[in-house]
Amino acid sequence: MSAVTSPLAWAHVQPAAARRLLTGAIDAFAERGFQATTTRDIASRAGMSPAALYVHYPSKERLLFEISLYGHRAALEILTEANEGGSPSDRLRAMVSAFTAWHAEHHTIARVVQYELAALSPEHFAEVATIRRAISAVVEKTLTDGVTDGTFTVDDLPGTTIAVLSLAVDVARWYDPLRHATPQALGALYADLALRMVQS
Repeated sequence: MSAVTSPLAWAHVQPAAARRLLTGAIDAFAERGFQATTTRDIASRAGMSPAALYVHYPSKERLLFEISLYGHRAALEILTEANEGGSPSDRLRAMVSAFTAWHAEHHTIARVVQYELAALSPEHFAEVATIRRAISAVVEKTLTDGVTDGTFTVDDLPGTTIAVLSLAVDVARWYDPLRHATPQALGALYADLALRMVQS
């Protein structure tokens, strides 16, 4: 069980029954997808009756929204912390390494966060999209700084930002800790690849 799906990671979710439902939803959405997951699936994983879900969450979509908010806020925090100090190259390396490692280490929740967005209501999607724009802005600012000081050659800043982020995001789709490198080793590899994409 990853740190993100462990009860400790969701200590702010109270009461404990609501927390169990949320972590059960993460596993179910990751395994079956949002549309194929029923409230019975979620409740069963939480060791509760289907009716118990509605005591704590008004809908299955609300569970997805809570998961999406947490995942996107965690990703933004990871990038922001890695972006402190150093040259544009140092910052980009640190960001890609940390962002990739997070998506590998927490591939279950990351898969839900990144690939079930279309199931959110328009209002909830808009809130999550604001965080996604902030994530992109952190990376694009570092690329811009590198172009300004001559470290990077980037003709299309928005497009390159998407490419750099996509390297890390896609890890959640296929990562298996029993078959692939450690999250840290994968982060180091992807950081090198990202720098090769943009260095002058």
